[in-house]
Amino acid sequence: MANDFVPRTGALNSSESNTIKEKERASTERPFDPSQVLSPASRRAFLQGAAATAAALALPSWSHADTNDINAIRTEIEKRHGESVQRLQEWIRQPSIAAENRGMSEGCELAMRMLRDAGFGQVTKVPTDGQPGIFATLDAGAPRTLGLYFMYDVKQVDPSEWSSPPWDAAIVDRPGLGKVLIGRGAVNQKGPEATFLAALHAIRWAGRKLPVNFVFVAEGEEEIGSPHFPQVVHRPEVLAALKKCSGIFMPFASQGLDGQVSIFLGAKGVVELELISSGERWGRGPRKDIHSSNKARVDSPAWHLVEALSTLVSPTATIPLSKVSPTKSGRSPTSIKNCSTRPLGA
Repeated sequence: MANDFVPRTGALNSSESNTIKEKERASTERPFDPSQVLSPASRRAFLQGAAATAAALALPSWSHADTNDINAIRTEIEKRHGESVQRLQEWIRQPSIAAENRGMSEGCELAMRMLRDAGFGQVTKVPTDGQPGIFATLDAGAPRTLGLYFMYDVKQVDPSEWSSPPWDAAIVDRPGLGKVLIGRGAVNQKGPEATFLAALHAIRWAGRKLPVNFVFVAEGEEEIGSPHFPQVVHRPEVLAALKKCSGIFMPFASQGLDGQVSIFLGAKGVVELELISSGERWGRGPRKDIHSSNKARVDSPAWHLVEALSTLVSPTATIPLSKVSPTKSGRSPTSIKNCSTRPLGA
């Protein structure tokens, strides 16, 4: 079934009879991982570990935080559980499908409002040749700054594949699971992002101070390959702010059956490129198509292309593109054209 289930845990946690767990992903997204379901017995333990979601970003300054601070944040999470769920429901009910140019302007404005509500002092829409991006900052007066990456677009839907309308964000009972919230974006990516924002609200309402400053960037075209995201991050003011960051964090749905939560401290990207091997441009191969039997006397651009491809990665596919080296002659017959990169989505 093509349903998104959101976990009603962490910054969205409440009583044990009122928990929402992640069960499965849409058929167009990655397959359902049973380890993403949170068992009822471990919800309370998970709350204790996720109370400081926004602050538990591998930062030593909060690894030994005062117990009173953490307890105050937990209290706010419980108190504002309903508010947090309603915020996520509002977000899901706003379609934002870049592939159909559906609801994108409204989706961008809603995301910007949610950032302002969460405490970001500067929130700016960044125009591109496609859908706009978002740039925001939150200055907590901290010595360190962390980058945040969000996406406000979601995948397309086929309503006939859904057990509950994808834009209703309905809370329904599921046998063996309890209450779940079903809607497009509940897992990828509005659910995890809304949970992060809920943590910021809880920290602020608890009267506590963030241990880091935030530089925030978002795009509305992740699901179509991020064709214009470079126009967002390469703007001088955005690039200057990002250079101050110690790292960049992207919220993920990452809770296990046992209540354990994984925090991702890094991610790989995607590189798209076209390699062209030209004997004419190199000056050592054929200037037009010739029979392969001539390889004995004429250098073959095709084999040099194979050679170039083999230099891109190690046997374990871990060597980055920057490691591509020229041939032994010091000159390479292969040029790289239309090379672009984008962050990895759900």
